[in-house]
Amino acid sequence: MKKILVTGASGFLGRRITEFYQGKYEIYTPGHREMDITDRERVSAVFHDFKPHIVIHSAAVSDVGLCESKPEWSWGINVDGSRNIAAASAECRAKCLICSSDQIYFGSNLKGPHREDERVKPLNVYGRQKKKAEEECLAENPECVLLRLSWMYDTETKNEAEHGDFFRTLAFLLRTEEMLSYPVNDVRGITDVNEVIHNLEKAWELKGGVYNFGSPNEMNTYETVLAMFSELGWDTGRLKKNEEAFASVPRDISMNLQKVEDNGIVFASTLDGLLRKIDY
Repeated sequence: MKKILVTGASGFLGRRITEFYQGKYEIYTPGHREMDITDRERVSAVFHDFKPHIVIHSAAVSDVGLCESKPEWSWGINVDGSRNIAAASAECRAKCLICSSDQIYFGSNLKGPHREDERVKPLNVYGRQKKKAEEECLAENPECVLLRLSWMYDTETKNEAEHGDFFRTLAFLLRTEEMLSYPVNDVRGITDVNEVIHNLEKAWELKGGVYNFGSPNEMNTYETVLAMFSELGWDTGRLKKNEEAFASVPRDISMNLQKVEDNGIVFASTLDGLLRKIDY
């Protein structure tokens, strides 16, 4: 049985990875007290003790606002911590998957869908930290697989403290009489987290490098919801354009998925993924 070490197992993605693969593989989910990822020597010791075959690093400070207000603290986790995980994986010859982000493309002068080899200059602290983490991880361990994830959602809540997501927020608002407002200056993939998890087994067969990893979507968020409502025959009159969000700096962080598709990894489009969940 393969041994898998998962970081961030109390978080949105890590918790679901652990639940899905529990029983199929031997899973170890060290918490902060067992393994402070900012402590390189401690990380190395834990890895040598468990001897994982595969490492999935999902621990991060993903709150964009928190990264802006506490950049030194978030750097320690997002950059130094990721580098330590990559280095320890190399020492143990474990395949290492590092969770990165589509926020890296925010600030690009190019229109999406964006490709992995594109030159980027992220606008926000979180995006810059994720980009630096990618570079540091590959320098330490060229076999690392860096997965640029998009905004993820689930239909069920695993933890009351869990942050909201696109799908569950929409489901809640549909039960009210409120108008539903979505931005027209924001283009990005919105991905069913379960698709990400199911595709991880194929991802650890990938060669080292950076990969876009999530649902393709070339529509802005308002257009996406409008298309979903239209397909379902729902009242599109409840939808309102938010023309203020991202108006000063329109955001297009949609991703080109050709690289993973060439490796047999396929994601449903954002619209198709949402429609599947509604039908379910």
